[in-house]
Amino acid sequence: MWQWQTRSELPYLTCDLLSDWQHGFFTRQFAPREPHEITPILSATASTHRLKQVHGNIVLTPTEIATATEVEVETGNALADGLLTEQPQQAVWVASADCNPILIANRHTGNVAAVHAGWRGTSLNIATVAVNRLLAQGGSVTDIIVAIGPAIDGKVYQVTKQVGLEVCRSIALNPLSGDLKTDLTSLQAIPDSPLLPDEQVGRVRLDVRRVNQLQLEQLGVDPQAISIAPHCTYQEPEYFFSYRREKLKKIQWSGIINN
Repeated sequence: MWQWQTRSELPYLTCDLLSDWQHGFFTRQFAPREPHEITPILSATASTHRLKQVHGNIVLTPTEIATATEVEVETGNALADGLLTEQPQQAVWVASADCNPILIANRHTGNVAAVHAGWRGTSLNIATVAVNRLLAQGGSVTDIIVAIGPAIDGKVYQVTKQVGLEVCRSIALNPLSGDLKTDLTSLQAIPDSPLLPDEQVGRVRLDVRRVNQLQLEQLGVDPQAISIAPHCTYQEPEYFFSYRREKLKKIQWSGIINN
C-alpha cells in the first residue's frame, strides 16, 4: 500500500490509494527545501499553497488564504491547519514532525486536501472538518480516500491521562461520565483502542493516527479507503525529524495536487 520513491536519490513515500493524484510524504532528506521547491517534483505547472500551522481545526481554500485576515506577520501565511483545492493543478502542503500529515482526495470532484493533525487538531476533529468541506464541493462520503502519513507511533507517544481523554472523547461509543478513571476505562475498551497503558502514574500512550482513523470511519468513510503509513517519525531518525526525539523544530513536508 505504501511505496518508497526517489528523486535525485532522495526518498519520499506515496500511498497506492492516492495513485490517481500526484502526491508525496517527503522525508528529512529534502530539508530545508520549502513547498515551492518541492512542488516541481510532482508537477511542473502546479501552483503552491501552504499555511502557518497553529494546531487548530481551520481548513481553508487558496481563495480564502488570499483574503485571510489572520496571518503570520513575518511571512503573510494564513493561520490554519488544513488546505483544500478548488481547481486543477493546485498543490496543497502541510508540515509535520510527530504530528499526523493527512492527505485526502474526493474521487467525484478530483479535489484534494492536506491536513496537519497533532493531538490538539485531532481533538477538534480537523480531518472530518476537511472531509466535510471536500464533500460540500460535491460527491458523497463513499468518494473519500485518505492517507495518514508518517507520525509518532502510539506505542512510544506518552501523554497525560487528561490529554488522552481530551483527544479520544470524540470517538467515545457511549456518553462519558465526567470521571477521569471511568471515562479512560470506557475509551480503552474500544476495539483496537488508541489509548494504551503506560507504566508511569498519570500517563497513557496515545495513538493519534488511530483516533483520526476512527473519526473518519464514524463519519462514514470506508475503512478500506483509509491507509496509515507503517512508519514512525520517532523511531526512524534516518528518514524523519521528530520533535519528541530531538526537541528541535525541524519538519518534513507532505503535499498533494488535484486533478
